[in-house]
Order: sequence, then C-alpha cells, then structure tokens
Amino acid sequence: MKKNANLYDPSSASLSEEVTETLYVDEWVRIERIISTGQASPEGFWYDQKENEWVCVLEGQGAIQWEDGSTKVLDRGEWVLIPAHVRHRVLSTSATPPCIWLAFFWKC
Repeated sequence: MKKNANLYDPSSASLSEEVTETLYVDEWVRIERIISTGQASPEGFWYDQKENEWVCVLEGQGAIQWEDGSTKVLDRGEWVLIPAHVRHRVLSTSATPPCIWLAFFWKC
C-alpha cells in the first residue's frame, strides 16, 4: 500500500498488462488506482462483486458494459456508482493516453 504518490503518474503503466495499485485498505473500504492501456474484460467475463464500487476516470477513457447490453463511456472526470452484484465488464479502455481509474469499494 502506498503512503504518497501522484494519481496521474502513468510510470507504472505497462502496454501489455493492466496495473492495479491498492492505495488504502481496511476492513470496510478499499481504494485502488488502475492503469489500463487498451485492456478490456475477456469476452463472456462479468464482474459480480460483493462490494459497492464508485469508479472515476482520471485520465483517458473507459467504457463499461452492463449485463443488459447497455454501455457507459466514461471520459476524464466522469464517474459511475456500481451497486454490489450488478454484473458489469470493462468493454474498452484508451491506450493513449492511458486510462487511469480511481475506484472506491465498500462493503454493504
């Protein structure tokens, strides 16, 4: 867990793999910074989380697809709240600039 860093620093980004950094975690909350460079969820894969998630795109663009087929494209500064057990997947992310996500997860 990092104690201090710049949220916009893409230096840990890899062109081939998504990077997830845990910024804070305790028994109730987890905060992550995720750097995506064109990655997406595998075809047929769906997140079905036990936690609520608030996620914001700090840089770049990311698209989330819901199980019903609808999508939400998030540009810089846009966020979405994903309640626990709402099935979703990452449809696409920008590579240039990298998509930098900030995600808060908390237990129900």
